[in-house]
This record gives sequence, C-alpha cells and structure tokens, in this order.
Amino acid sequence: MYRLTLSILTFFLLLTRPALAAGPFDGGWQLNAESSAIRFISIKKGSIAESSRFAAFSGSISESGEAKIHIALDSVDTSIDLRNVRMRFLFFETFTYPEAAVTAQISPALIADLAAVQRKQIDLPVTLSLHGVEAGLTIPVAVTLLNENLVAVATVQPVILKLEDFNLNAGREKLEEAAGVTITPVGLVSMDLMFERNGAAGSAVPAGTVTAGAATALEASGDFTREACTGRFEILSQGRSVNFAPSTARLDANSRGFLNSLSGIIRRCPGMVVEVGGHTDSQGKADWNMALSEKRAAAVNQYLQQKGIPADRLVAVGYGETTPLVPNDTVQNRAKNRRIEFKVLN
Repeated sequence: MYRLTLSILTFFLLLTRPALAAGPFDGGWQLNAESSAIRFISIKKGSIAESSRFAAFSGSISESGEAKIHIALDSVDTSIDLRNVRMRFLFFETFTYPEAAVTAQISPALIADLAAVQRKQIDLPVTLSLHGVEAGLTIPVAVTLLNENLVAVATVQPVILKLEDFNLNAGREKLEEAAGVTITPVGLVSMDLMFERNGAAGSAVPAGTVTAGAATALEASGDFTREACTGRFEILSQGRSVNFAPSTARLDANSRGFLNSLSGIIRRCPGMVVEVGGHTDSQGKADWNMALSEKRAAAVNQYLQQKGIPADRLVAVGYGETTPLVPNDTVQNRAKNRRIEFKVLN
C-alpha cells in the first residue's frame, strides 16, 4: 500500500510540476509592452548624455525558441515634440525605414536550468535589422524567472552601436545641422523586457505594442498648432529627402514615402497654406536653374494634390540658385543647395 501511494503521489507531482521544467518555451511567450522598456542614450557636445525611449514595440518567443522584437521607430520619444520629429525624419528616416527588428534563436540548453537557479546571465547571439542593414551581435542578457509564467530579460550593459554600421551617419549630420550641436557617432541601447507565457491565467495586459504614454510620441490623431506645424515644415525642409532624376523634374521613387508622410502633416494643419519652394545650385545658367526649380516645385505640388491635399492649400515657387544655404564651392555644399523647402504662408 505504501509503495502504491508513493507511486500515485510521484505521478501527480509529474503532472503538476511547472511547465518550465519540461521545456523553457512551452506554450510560447508574449512580450508585455506595458511592463517593458527599450531605451537609448545619445551623446552631444562630447559629454552631455540624453536618454530617449521607444513607446511602441512588440515581441514574442515561439515554442521552438525563436525570439522576435519589432520596434516602431515612429514612436521614438525624447520628451520634446520637435526633437521627436527630427529623430523620425532626419535620423531614422521612418518614411522609408519604419521599423527596427531584433531576432534570435535561443537554444533551450541555455536556460534549461532556469527553474533551479531562478536567474542567470547568458551571451545571446542576435540579428539587428535597422535602417536597411542587418548585423549580427552578441548581447549579454540577464534572464530572471519570476514565476512559471513570467520571465524578465534585460541587457546586462548598454549595447554600443556604431552609427556608420547602419548607414546612420548622414542622419547624424542632419541632426547636427538642425540642432547646431555635435553628436558622438554611437548609440547606447538598453532593453528591460517582460515576457508572459501564452494562455497564462491572470495576465493583466494582453499582447500589444504600445507602452504607457505612447499616444504623445506616436501623434496618432489630432490637429497641430501653428507653432507645431511651422516647426515640422522647417525640419522636413532640412531632410533633403525629395530627390529628382538628374536635370529633370521627375520625382525619384524613394521620395514618395517622405511626401506621403508630409501630406499627413499638412492635413493636420487645417486652413494653413504651405509653400513648396524649389532651389538649385549654381551649376549651369541662372535662367535654366530658375525654370528647373519651378518645375520641381510644381511636381511636388502635383504629387501632394494626388494625395488629397486641396490645390488652394499649396503654392509652388521656384527660387533657382538665388537663395543658397551654403556657398556653392564643393560637391557636398551644392547637394545641400539642391532642395525642396516647405513653409507656412498663412
């Protein structure tokens, strides 16, 4: 009888032991965005550190250990409205690269003993996709088992990313011009993530993508003030993201994403008339440059109208070579002078 009772008890314990003991990814896991944070630190003027975050992201770990985290770059939150806009349009160029992604294949052997030790540090190989570039990294992370349905994963130290590795140096230079500061060409990224087992009873927050306070960062709806509109058009003019085939007024296909984002901003500046100004460098004859700038401004005007912006809210003007930003003495400067600018008229 004693042996029978012991056998029944042992069988019962096997049935009811934590799922993590049987397999660390049983059922799969979802990132709880409300209880997580993804931040980065930038350094300006050589010694001033500024901390920012992303307000919208999602993630999961499959039963096979495939981990994915998707970050909406439009949700970058520096706590200052127009600085957010600079980060979106000048640095991340979210109209072309709206998302960053981190993926990893986690070997169950790495955390097979997590139920016993509760917390451990592992070196996790990941792939980071950012600004059109994919790169492999190895990130030390601390994994903490809070209970059988809740796991915390955090970077042990900030991950150092070189901007040149992700083609972000041009964006950094635009930020420097716009803000009038020097910016160190690295970013320090940290993650503090909470994962819940799928189907766990009592999960307070369903799998989602938005963290607390994201509405402000994302600007999901609502009209802008005149000041906010003016600031946005100034920043968008600094992006130099509207390009044309050489010596023509034919819009480059890569300009469309930017202009689509611009049309959304114009809609949220009700009643305001926006000037679309075309500018050239000083190469060639002045009258030819004037005509080309007028045609390019008209091409942008036409595209915005096709996106639903009323014609009476747009004024196309060509300035030719008459208003350079910088002297036309280098290839780089001439490229800066060939531009489309936007400003509020009334």
